[in-house]
Amino acid sequence: MSSVKEQLIENLIEEDKVSQNKVTIVGTGAVGMACAICILLKDLADELALIDVVADKLKGETMDLQHGSLFFNTPKIISGKDYSVSANSRLVIITAGARQQEGESRLNLVQRNVDIMKSAIPAIVQNSPDCKMLIVSNPVDILTYVVWKLSGLPATRVIGSGCNLDSARFRYLIGQKLGVHPSSCHGWIIGEHGDSSGICV
Repeated sequence: MSSVKEQLIENLIEEDKVSQNKVTIVGTGAVGMACAICILLKDLADELALIDVVADKLKGETMDLQHGSLFFNTPKIISGKDYSVSANSRLVIITAGARQQEGESRLNLVQRNVDIMKSAIPAIVQNSPDCKMLIVSNPVDILTYVVWKLSGLPATRVIGSGCNLDSARFRYLIGQKLGVHPSSCHGWIIGEHGDSSGICV
């Protein structure tokens, strides 16, 4: 026989067992958390999962988002060090990676970040075989190729952030120079994200 509390607090509708629009972010540094906040504010997911190897930071960042969930529509925010929390994701955003040291080129990060991808990507694909991946970690162009090869996913489902940030910075600088909003300026940075990129106006 159910208790009075169970009788009074009853779900009116059946909860979905599987999220339909789950997003996972791997890496809870500044970029990863900026992605998380944007996703929550724009109501882009019905579940958000965070993964990081630094347990204390992961716990703190997750609690901050959960405690602010009154202001979001996303009903479920979870986290963990194990990639099983990413299960059934529609989109996985990879921001994890070694930090670039002062004076260090992006290319010097390659091997350290390839090693990180070698441990992360197979586990992500195992848990979310139908996901799309957005790569933000540097050097982004090389790592996007590496993730594509490691994942075995079609090329259309592994996307690098490429020169989007460079282009946004470029448009901002043009706007500053001309005294107008960046949305009124049009120009793109093309090529590799980094020292070898070029300008297209």
